[in-house]
Amino acid sequence: MSTAEVIEQALKLKAADRYLLLEMLHSSLDKPDPEIDQIWQEEILHRIKAFDEGRLETVSMKEAFRDL
Repeated sequence: MSTAEVIEQALKLKAADRYLLLEMLHSSLDKPDPEIDQIWQEEILHRIKAFDEGRLETVSMKEAFRDL
């Protein structure tokens, strides 16, 4: 079955089934990468330490969302 045929069949599904299919497809692409997770964990700890030590410039929530 071609991709176009799969899409055509998927679009005929009930909304709940299309949502389930979407979630399954998304989760198949969103595989965790332990190396990237480790890098982010280190970055998070670095930022928390900088904040705790007063070395991280911050803004209020009001300032952060001012232009939205």
